[in-house]
Amino acid sequence: MKKKNAAVRVLLADDHPVVMTGFALSLSEQGIEVVAQARSPQEALEQYDEQQPDVAVLDIRFGAELTGLDVARQLLAADAGARIVFLTQFDQDSMIREAYRIGARAFITKDCDPAELAAAVQRAHQGELYFMPRIAERLATLSVSGDQSPQSQLDERSLEIFTMMAEGLTNTEIAERLDVSSKTISNTSQAIKEKLGVHRAADITRLAVRHGLIQA
Repeated sequence: MKKKNAAVRVLLADDHPVVMTGFALSLSEQGIEVVAQARSPQEALEQYDEQQPDVAVLDIRFGAELTGLDVARQLLAADAGARIVFLTQFDQDSMIREAYRIGARAFITKDCDPAELAAAVQRAHQGELYFMPRIAERLATLSVSGDQSPQSQLDERSLEIFTMMAEGLTNTEIAERLDVSSKTISNTSQAIKEKLGVHRAADITRLAVRHGLIQA
């Protein structure tokens, strides 16, 4: 059994080792014990299972691999009591909303003060929510105005096609990748454009970047 006054045990996951080392040092100086550091989503899952930390602090982007959001979903599916803190440089509205939706306890950007990260970890460990003031304000605005992201308006297959459109693939290339007819993709892509209100290729790409579906 964990002692009442024992330090909070944390897993850090980030694919930039220098950044991760800096945050590990900052947390240690705040009396928080970093028990594991992971540089990939798979390593984060393995380290979590092995170390059973009190809180997992996850980046969102891990190159072309799974995202921190994917890691969080798997952790929470296996352990509904998992305490997740997102620490990222990406703060698109869709990411903030998705982090909240899947059950994250905190969302912090990497330009935060070290004390704020420590506070977020402590609050998450206590089962409370902590969103930076500007993030909380945007989350509240999203709740009032509604989510207009592609993720909220498109089904899974249409979102997949939209993402490939944003990456610059032609209808023929998308059809080949999904093993369907070009006519099917042509009809679907037109429906997507109409639903999202974007028609030019550049606007499609900008929309995907803004909502975190592709990187600029």
